[in-house]
Amino acid sequence: MSRYRLLPSPEQELVLRGHCAHARFLWNLAVEQQSWWRPGRMGAPGWVEHCRQLTQARGEFAWLAAGSVIVQRQALRDFSLAMANYFTGTHGKPTWRKAGRDEGFRIVALRPGQVRRLNRHWGQVFIPKAGWVRFRWTRAVPEARSFRVKLDRADRWHLAIATVPPSIKGPGTGVIVGVDRGVTVSVTLSTGQMLTCPRLSVGRQRRLQRLQRKLARAKRGSNRRAQVRLAIARLRAREADARKDWTEKLSTDLARRFDVIRIEDLRVRNMTRSAKGTIAEPGQNVNAKAGLNREILASGWGILVKRLEHKAPGRIEKINPAFTSQRCSACGYVDSKSRKSQAVFVCTACRYTCNADVNAAKKIAAGHAVTARGGSPLGRPVNREPQPVLLSL
Repeated sequence: MSRYRLLPSPEQELVLRGHCAHARFLWNLAVEQQSWWRPGRMGAPGWVEHCRQLTQARGEFAWLAAGSVIVQRQALRDFSLAMANYFTGTHGKPTWRKAGRDEGFRIVALRPGQVRRLNRHWGQVFIPKAGWVRFRWTRAVPEARSFRVKLDRADRWHLAIATVPPSIKGPGTGVIVGVDRGVTVSVTLSTGQMLTCPRLSVGRQRRLQRLQRKLARAKRGSNRRAQVRLAIARLRAREADARKDWTEKLSTDLARRFDVIRIEDLRVRNMTRSAKGTIAEPGQNVNAKAGLNREILASGWGILVKRLEHKAPGRIEKINPAFTSQRCSACGYVDSKSRKSQAVFVCTACRYTCNADVNAAKKIAAGHAVTARGGSPLGRPVNREPQPVLLSL
């Protein structure tokens, strides 16, 4: 996905917001129609029926006819594709879209010259009803049949063009690296390199806390609350942009330096689920779990693996993470007492001392992990007794 910063004029922004409202309205209307369907009833309206209903609605409502038919039909087309993906089992069921959160629309059937370059830093894209809108030319624009215009919570417009990024070739030396993901240290490599995902500065974190307190006191629907929410969204966007930039650079560096990248097979979505429970069975340590969830998401665990799979396809191996933090990388002995603290690992068998994250990364690089029953993934027993180790003086 190639993204470019879109900078419309105030008049063009009104048109773009109208396109977002029309696309969201028709999507929600299609979701409502789909919710009426029950087994035994007639099938819900499909793509052809939706187009017929849209033509009739545009003839009856002037505010809908004032919008772009391309935007409106494509919103219904997107819903049709979403339902097809839902029935195939690859995606979840389409849900409601909310104003201020799901703002965007798609333009299809691009004509030659609809995207053009003005100079070194600027380009123009033609959007129906809005005309030529300027955007920052930060990279070459790929050839595409469609593009999407999105408005994020920080009030920034983006032009997104879906492309298949080219893969990065490895060095061809057969070098293998293990990647251990953590909270205190975001990424630790088996080479000993320890990297931390950038966060907001201390000053911006204090400002974010003050804004969150102001938001809690602000009246819902007031202009003051909207201003505070926008300020919070801009701080969050700054942090997200820094995290994405760090992830892109790190994934590119790993794909270029190593032929095989081994990483823990973690279910990040399951790990970051809320622990609040239900009214009948409330959860325990909810605040602590919520803080852990925030730290995991802020470390970029999921997006790092996703970008590695895009840039180094076929060279990513996921390793069972069980007991990788308790197994010695020198002798292979497994003992929970070897993990002295978050950062210190001292083997109780051979007294090998190492950083705990580096030790785990080395075991991941070797592809070694034991199952919960104490056996290796291939079924070989794990020796629980100390093994003789030759120490070089």
